[in-house]
Amino acid sequence: MRVYLVVVDTLADWEIGYLTAELHSRRFFADPSRDFQLLKAGLTRDAVTSMGGVTHTPDMAIGDIRLDDNDLLLLPGADIWQSARARPALELARDALDQGHQVAAICGATIGLASIGALNARRHTSNDLGWLKAACPEYCGEHLYRKEPAVRGANLITATGLAPLEFSYEVLKMLKVWRPATAKAWYRLHKTRQERWYHELVASMSDAPADPA
Repeated sequence: MRVYLVVVDTLADWEIGYLTAELHSRRFFADPSRDFQLLKAGLTRDAVTSMGGVTHTPDMAIGDIRLDDNDLLLLPGADIWQSARARPALELARDALDQGHQVAAICGATIGLASIGALNARRHTSNDLGWLKAACPEYCGEHLYRKEPAVRGANLITATGLAPLEFSYEVLKMLKVWRPATAKAWYRLHKTRQERWYHELVASMSDAPADPA
């Protein structure tokens, strides 16, 4: 399984911080030894700079991505998603969705998807419906818009830029690299900061499923 993180200039660091930390470290994976890779894909192979000034050097260009079953294409927020140079990544995402592959997009990336028609027939959210319609006059998916922090459909996750935690939770559930109890406890711990969820998180890691008879 592979997660392809599309890295672009002005990438919004905070919107993917939970995901990159947990997927890279594997610290809560149900099986830390499983075949899994987090790969950075750029519009080109050139290094890019995030909003926070962090330099990301792509492992590959997006043209080299070959999505298999269970892989996921991850689009973070950025200021460039409505520019012509971002269109190849958006077209890749739209085609991936049409082919049944998994895609997750947050904040500005949802605007990019709307601009090429990828949200017209799929349940989704964004930063705000009015803003989405104003930014994308050709968008006609209003009947499928949900005013929620994060929305998961069959193979698409979208989120407002104000909900990186909810976005990460939905992505982690979709990937199924954690046990359900681990994902629930992790999310509740970060959302509520209550001690009980820390203990449930620890317990979820020790409750290995019984070996099949």
